[in-house]
Amino acid sequence: MTLKNSEAEKLTQAGLNLIGQALSIYDRDLRLANANRRFQEMFSLPENLCTPGASFEDTIRYLAQRGEYGQVGDVEAFVRDRVKQASEFEPHYMERTRANGRTISVEGSPLPEGGWVAVYTDITAIKEQEALLRARSEELSDQLLAHTERLSQTNRSLAATNAALEEAKHQLTEMEARIRMTTEMMPAHIAHVDTDGYYTYSNQRLPLILPSRPADIIGLHLREALGENAFAVIRPHLQKACQGQASVFEFTDDESHRRIRTAFTPDIHDGTLRGVYILSMDVTEETQARAALIQTHKRELAAQLTSGLAHDFANLLTIILGMQSRLEKMDMPDEANALISATQRAARRGGKLLDRIAAISGPREITPEPVLLGDFFQELKTIATPTLPENMALEIDHTGLERPLLIDPGSLQDTLLNLILNAKDAIGAHPGRISVRARPVRDTWLEIAVSDTGPGFGPEALRHALDPFFTTKGGEGSGLGLSMAYDLTKLAGGHIRLSNTSRGAKVTLQLPLRYTAKISPPRMVLLVEDSPDLRESIRDMLTNMGHRVVEAVSAEEGLSLATLPEVDFILSDISLQGEMTGDEMLDQLRAAGRNTPACLMTSRPLNDPKCRRAAKRYPLLAKPVCAPEITAVLAMEPTT
Repeated sequence: MTLKNSEAEKLTQAGLNLIGQALSIYDRDLRLANANRRFQEMFSLPENLCTPGASFEDTIRYLAQRGEYGQVGDVEAFVRDRVKQASEFEPHYMERTRANGRTISVEGSPLPEGGWVAVYTDITAIKEQEALLRARSEELSDQLLAHTERLSQTNRSLAATNAALEEAKHQLTEMEARIRMTTEMMPAHIAHVDTDGYYTYSNQRLPLILPSRPADIIGLHLREALGENAFAVIRPHLQKACQGQASVFEFTDDESHRRIRTAFTPDIHDGTLRGVYILSMDVTEETQARAALIQTHKRELAAQLTSGLAHDFANLLTIILGMQSRLEKMDMPDEANALISATQRAARRGGKLLDRIAAISGPREITPEPVLLGDFFQELKTIATPTLPENMALEIDHTGLERPLLIDPGSLQDTLLNLILNAKDAIGAHPGRISVRARPVRDTWLEIAVSDTGPGFGPEALRHALDPFFTTKGGEGSGLGLSMAYDLTKLAGGHIRLSNTSRGAKVTLQLPLRYTAKISPPRMVLLVEDSPDLRESIRDMLTNMGHRVVEAVSAEEGLSLATLPEVDFILSDISLQGEMTGDEMLDQLRAAGRNTPACLMTSRPLNDPKCRRAAKRYPLLAKPVCAPEITAVLAMEPTT
């Protein structure tokens, strides 16, 4: 059975006290880590200087004042010199005669983690024997000569052995240094804990994986280093590892909101469990990308399942509406006409429902672009305010988000409009307030909370409001508003959470927080395009963004205009009038030392050999191009 720490410490101390020599261990802060009873007895030290934590400086001062080192002129200067030597500790062996006439040897060795261990041996008797031997050297010369020869031979053998040991020590030290450097360079936390959960080894990467945690954790328990919440999550897996079962699992840290993947591997030697190896990595971005990919697969599957059904359903609705129109023209009782009108309204609502299903299941991609949230929310308020009654206020706050972010403004606007309209319906005819508040969460998530002063979510709504077709509005609701918000949020790699506050309902979105370097300033763009219609369309996009445009219809004309000093971006088609292509034009400009940022466009398939060759040298857009794509390429830094 494995001994508890306290029992092991008692046994270790008892063993040290049985050693005939005095022994002391000081850490890298010059504080006593451990000492045996012989150390106190040899130097007649008081109890406070033999207790772990005692200062090396205080011990030297006490011994110097007591005369341990003979006559010392300036005690404080002597103490400073000894402390300086100790802080620059080197391995050594020395012999000195104490004030009481006894002779001791002092052997010191540094420790790998800092600090040193020193062994003090009383060699008075040995020195007396050596003096006696010197006095009788003539009488014992023959015997001493023979003994000296044997001793010299033994010393030579010991010297060879010591050289081999020093070389092995050197190799082990280099190996340990390489292993430690390797573990410090890895973007992961690597550690080892004993069977009680105390760290016996760790690299310095824990704060990289879990911010706000300490880096120096050797000797700490897992609970102290990670915190109560994180330890509660990993405890079952640690218990399995202590039973010999390896495991890999993921959890979300409550403090940093980061997703962590951890592997526990039992450390078993000769059938005995000695502890657990730990490997932890931050997989937040991987999890976000995985969530977005899963949502894309769900959308593709939904599109496949609903496309055929929607087509047939639309045909049936067309037939129903046609038959109801014919019935409406017949001479029917008033009761029948009411039923016909109700049937027509229901069929038309079914048509609108088909449109909503197509919007959810149809192909839609997230196209992030640099966006200033201040401008985004101002536009959102302009669009949403006219839909709200006069007695309902819309408040928007985005403190701490002044830098441009990479988001898809279209999908986020759709999502927030859905949530605002849902909040309006929940408040109803009563006066109320809708709040939209955005904030960064530890540089990992963009959190946007939409809350209202309505009645809040009921228990069933909290469980099912994100399910398609669930509604609390009766026949007036399609049940797709929150489902669409959920779909768009998941597609962006985020998540959505429903809750109630003391004043109403609250929907919280968390999207990946990605800052962008800048939003492209106004530029002078050289547009090279031989199609007049396309040139006009792209020119309008550029001018609407605030850029100035100069146009060319061929590569030859583009070469001459590219030398204008005002031109700081080139947007060109690959296939142009004349013999020269767009990429060849850019190659000639580069060869002439003109390194203007540039981007190519093409109507060819992107896997076309010509397009693949051009894409290796320049950014390439597939036609038809849209404003977000142009915005993204215009934000590129100049390349050489």
